[in-house]
Amino acid sequence: MPVPIIITIDGPAGAGKSTTARKVAEHLGYIYIDTGAMYRAVTLAAIESSTALTTEDLCALVTNVTIELRTDDRGQRTLLNGVDVSDRIRQPDVTSLVSRVSAEPCVREHLVALQRMMGQHGGVVMDGRDIGSVVFPHAHVKVYLVASIAERARRRVQDLTALGQHVNLDEVIAQIAERDRLDSSRQTSPLIKPDGAVEIDTTHRTIDEQVDDIIQLARNYQKAYHYITTYGNM
Repeated sequence: MPVPIIITIDGPAGAGKSTTARKVAEHLGYIYIDTGAMYRAVTLAAIESSTALTTEDLCALVTNVTIELRTDDRGQRTLLNGVDVSDRIRQPDVTSLVSRVSAEPCVREHLVALQRMMGQHGGVVMDGRDIGSVVFPHAHVKVYLVASIAERARRRVQDLTALGQHVNLDEVIAQIAERDRLDSSRQTSPLIKPDGAVEIDTTHRTIDEQVDDIIQLARNYQKAYHYITTYGNM
């Protein structure tokens, strides 16, 4: 694509954001930024340092950790203070607390500033829960992925099983329902469908179909941009 654009993909847990965003970025030759991993890294830092989940303690913590996103032959890796924690941040203890940590305004403010810096020049695909609504409300292409809670739970169980973790489906459904409630009701940057976002229900769609949909949206934007810049002043 001739003009590097910003593509945001928002949605609830298990809707397929990360896998879809990563594949879209690979196809376009863009940088993929998993913002959820950043919040999970802060949550892990709090767990490992036995930090109380108070405003004061979390605000002090988030300004004293280093979070990096790198890509290697395994895909995107998340580094916390120089240590690869990509698999660790997906474990249940982190999942159970990440909504609480990410709801803290100072945590969001710190990470949003970092995310904006990462994506300011375009050529990025960024996924999360407030990317198209808060981080980049003027993104060129905004997508909102949804799926039934049963399907999202099935995917989460599949992912955790692949990591060697054995979990109960009913418990995962309950966890996701609670995560939805917390994410949608928090005062700072709640999970919402961003203005202008195209909603895609992934319940019965394959990853490749989702990727194709978003790539087409990006191409449509590029065509419109090219037309306007070429003929707009005629």
